[in-house]
Amino acid sequence: MKLAVVYAILAMIATAANIGSQEVAIRVYQAPYAVQLSVLVGTAVGLLVKYVLDKRFIFQFRARDSVHETQTFILYAAMGVFTTLIFWGLEFGFNYIFEAKQLRYLGGVLGLAIGYFTKYQLDKRFVFKARQH
Repeated sequence: MKLAVVYAILAMIATAANIGSQEVAIRVYQAPYAVQLSVLVGTAVGLLVKYVLDKRFIFQFRARDSVHETQTFILYAAMGVFTTLIFWGLEFGFNYIFEAKQLRYLGGVLGLAIGYFTKYQLDKRFVFKARQH
């Protein structure tokens, strides 16, 4: 139960980093494809934040060296492709249906919540368990 609470808190931190960086990007760049660019920025920031938090506080992972760290991050990111599609689908879907920034972000938050739940299962089974030596 404690792990679930810690994971939820860390997921909220990563979600805030993602949505917050989207908001910064959309304020800085207001031209064609601004929404799409902001979502890409948020995805990248969220991925990095979530990786650092997960490896340290959820999986207590320590890489043997920089090659091992890079391999683990690539596998972590690859496992996130499916969950990113969930996140993007909900965020862009809400944007298309409601045409309102706040509801687009709501779709993003919902997509991230579903994606993070799924991602934990993938990371536990394939990324960190197999990568620790």
